[in-house]
Order: sequence, then C-alpha cells, then structure tokens
Amino acid sequence: MHVPDGFINAPVSAVAGVVAAGAVAVSLRGARRELGGERAAPLAGLVAAFIFAVQMLNFPVAAGTSGHLLGGALAAILVGPWTGVLCIAVVLLMQGILFADGGLTALGVNITVMGVVTTVVAYVVFRGLTRVLPRTRRSTTVASFVAALVSVPAAAVAFTLVYAVGGTTDVPFVKVLTAMAGVHVLIGIGEAAITALTVGAVIAVRPDLVHGARGLAAPLKLRVDGELVDAPAAPASPPAPAAARSTRKVWATGLAAALVLAGVVSFYASANPDGLEKVAADKGIDEKVQEHDAAGSPLADYGVKDISDARVSGGLAGVIGVGVTVAVGSGVFWAVRRRRTPEAPHSRTTESV
Repeated sequence: MHVPDGFINAPVSAVAGVVAAGAVAVSLRGARRELGGERAAPLAGLVAAFIFAVQMLNFPVAAGTSGHLLGGALAAILVGPWTGVLCIAVVLLMQGILFADGGLTALGVNITVMGVVTTVVAYVVFRGLTRVLPRTRRSTTVASFVAALVSVPAAAVAFTLVYAVGGTTDVPFVKVLTAMAGVHVLIGIGEAAITALTVGAVIAVRPDLVHGARGLAAPLKLRVDGELVDAPAAPASPPAPAAARSTRKVWATGLAAALVLAGVVSFYASANPDGLEKVAADKGIDEKVQEHDAAGSPLADYGVKDISDARVSGGLAGVIGVGVTVAVGSGVFWAVRRRRTPEAPHSRTTESV
C-alpha cells in the first residue's frame, strides 16, 4: 500500500506530513516508557528489520493481485504501540530513500496510513480481545490474528478517505472504497496469518519479550481453609548471564531469519502488483503518478545497480536493506531510551550517599 508521488495533491500531502510528524513526536515520548530494558532497543530495531524483510514477500491474493505485510499489528504487539509506530516509520523511510518504494512527498501519507492507522487500530482491537479472552498463549495468538486482519482494511479505508480529499484524479469515492476494501480484506488474511505465526512463535520461546503478552501467566492460587488465595511470590534472583545470552540468541535468530527472507525467499515472491497498484491501474488513480525522486538510487526497485543476475541483485539489495534498517532502527531506539532517564546518575549518587 505504498502510495507513490502524484496520487495525492501537494496540500493534502503536506497536511498528512504534519499529522505524521506529530504522530512520530508523540510516539517518541510514549516509546520511552516501552523501551525500558537495555535489550529493548536492539529488539525493536530487529522488529523493524524483520518487517522490512517480510514486506518484500508479496503473496498472491486474487487474480493478478498480490499483497504483503503492512506490519503495524505485528510491531504493536511485539514492542508496544508507540514503538510500533516508530518501527513502521523507520521501515518506510528506508524504503523511500534507498529503494524508491513509496513517494517522498507521500511519506506523510504512508506513515499515517501504514504506520499510525494500522498500529492504533490493531492495538485497540488486540487489547479489547485480551481483556475478554482467557489470558493464555492461544488466546493472545488469536487476538493478534484478529487485530492484524482488521488493521489492513482499516488502512485501505484511511487511504480512500485521504484520496477523497486530495486525489489528483476524478474517480468516484465509492468505486475506490469498494475496490480497496475488497482486495485488502483478502490481504488482511495473509497479514493475520503472518502476524499470528510470528507472535505465537516468539511467545512459545520467550513470552517475556512480547509486549502484548505481559502478565500472560495467571498468578498461582493455593486453597487455604477452603478459599483460593494468591501463592507467595517466588524470591527474586539476580539476572543470570544465561538470560543475557538467551536474549542475544533470540536477536541473532531473528536477524538470521530476516536476512534469509530478504536475501533468498524474496526471489520467489509474487510479481503481481499489490492491492493499491492494482486498484490504481484498474480505476485510473495512477494517471498522474510521478517518477520517484530516488529512482536513480543504486538500490531502486530492490535491486543492486550494475548486477545483471536478478537473483543476486535482489537478494543483495534485501540483505543491505535489512542491515541498514536494523542499524538505523536500533540507533533511533537506543537514543530514545537514553533520553528516558536523564536523572539516573544523580539518583545513583543519592542512593550511594
């Protein structure tokens, strides 16, 4: 659903840019609370890189149409809604600048539609479901499936509303809405499956690393004199070096998976246009599409310039994209985390006195 330059006029694109900038600013403040531990920043960077990689895997959804992960639901559930918005913003920025995917003047539209709308809608649905469903791993996975499924057509509706206000072509709103919502419901099924599988896999290994699974285990109950009471909490123990190694192992495994997906599996992705591209071509929305400002990038269209072998070119571009995204994302999240507790040195001094 990457909106190219020329679909939306300049005034509405500018307004969307302001909205996106405001959402990112608010998310930066909110993410400081979510990025509490030292492992949080690199894990959030990994989530951004993983989403970048999976977005390269277009899957067929209908005749002549494909879809790919948007990632808002996955990011929100894994690292929290505020950090999730930042993850998608980092991915979209890397895609727009390096790979000429998604217009630069339309970056505000893309962040608003693909980042803010999907993340907020998914997290609201996810939290609503986890409040009424049993607090189990299976229920959390089911909630992630439904949240992701709803988030994709919600983003399609959001784009249609933006197009209704600032579209550069005269296509009736109802036609665009019907076409966008219809195809993106199908894409949402793929999004839901990918999200549920990923969340379920991480919960099975390390539920403590999943933001949406916090408090998943119910407190142990003991029957005393015929009444159920909470069992005494186990004595706290200092973190063992093995825990740190385990976190690094999860990070390394996730990065390896992202590299394989982007560098190898992406070659077998569907070549059909995605949902927005297909609707735009069928309805005439793309009549005034503009060439991307980064069309001359050596990585434009997810290929490395001057490498003729398509498999090698695309795979290398994917690996570069994953590497850059994880580096930039981790750097951003590390900087956000460092601003979280500027009073820490003073606090340690006071305690030592």
